[in-house]
Amino acid sequence: MRLILILVFSLGTLISAQQARFDDTVRNLRNPDANARLEALKLLRESQFDEAIEPIAPLVNDPLDAVQLEAIAAELSFYTVGKVESGKRMVFIVETRSSGRAQSAFEGGPLAAWPRPVPDVLVSNLLKAVNDENAKVRSEAIYALGVVARPPLGTDAEAELIKALDHYDPAIRAAAARVAGRLRARGTGKALITAVNDSQPPVRFAAMRALGEIRDESAIQALTQQLDYYKKGEGAWSALDGLAKIGHASSVELFKARLADKDAYMRRAAAEGLGRAGASSEVASLEAGLAGDPSVSVRVAMAFALQRLGKNYVPRLAEAFKSDKLAAQVADYFLELGPAVAPDLVPHLKDPQEAIRGNVALVLGAIGSDAEAIALEPLTRDRDRDVARAATGALERIKMRKAGP
Repeated sequence: MRLILILVFSLGTLISAQQARFDDTVRNLRNPDANARLEALKLLRESQFDEAIEPIAPLVNDPLDAVQLEAIAAELSFYTVGKVESGKRMVFIVETRSSGRAQSAFEGGPLAAWPRPVPDVLVSNLLKAVNDENAKVRSEAIYALGVVARPPLGTDAEAELIKALDHYDPAIRAAAARVAGRLRARGTGKALITAVNDSQPPVRFAAMRALGEIRDESAIQALTQQLDYYKKGEGAWSALDGLAKIGHASSVELFKARLADKDAYMRRAAAEGLGRAGASSEVASLEAGLAGDPSVSVRVAMAFALQRLGKNYVPRLAEAFKSDKLAAQVADYFLELGPAVAPDLVPHLKDPQEAIRGNVALVLGAIGSDAEAIALEPLTRDRDRDVARAATGALERIKMRKAGP
């Protein structure tokens, strides 16, 4: 009994000491000495205590650029999934080495971030920093918002995004459009339609794609006009991609025409559009394309369209996970198809190819439930270390999603 009491007392003392150090570190976030603030940020970043997310947020707008950037990096560390790498089997998380840390995480897609709760104070401070004088701070702030925030955004946050779409810096306007699309900020629709006529091509193209991501049917006419104007190239693909993501029945004839386009990007978007528009009359055309299109990316898009049209193409899509070039595309399709396809993905957790097992595990973490968690558990002991890590992360993601905000 005496030994137990000593152990309990020692454990309580240790916890109290850790709490005291944590509290002291948080207090140093308000220290007038910039070096003390930077050191506090680094310690809190290393600690990975979720309780640090909220007190760090105000330093996103610190008077010193170095402190701001460290604060944004610290906040990202709580949400991003491990180290961002390239050339690995888990190819949803792709590093863009020429861009900033936040943009790299953003371009990794939805699975690059944990679904942790996001305090309003963090969202508001990131949006405020979008107007910072330092270009790097602005960029890191807007892309960090796209990484950590989850839809739906509040009215106030959408209003700030609308302002960012009219920012004097075209890089911020383009980033704001991309973030608005990722966060499905429907309130930005009118501003995005205006941005379709921006003076800078990257802004115009990002706005067109974002209109598709927010499913703004009022933009169909504007996007169709842009497609007619550009006819080919990135401008045309961006317009068609926007229309394809909206997937309205009025665009079916346009999708059918573009299904035979010389440009593989156009054929891919057209196939996706037919699937989302529910064009059951085009099943035969899609199946023919699936058998003969020279582009593997287009063939995968056709498999997705056929799945949307009620056919069973989950095995064909899962098989594509073995390709580094296709995995991110396929992951996006499964995230869109959602929980309904989760049970059909479970058998692929036993696929002999590590890339398929691991990537299916990652997707199930985002769309699966308790039933899929049971199937994932044995994979945490997989012979392949990357697969085991993917399964462990998937179980953690399901747990976070169940906990909710």
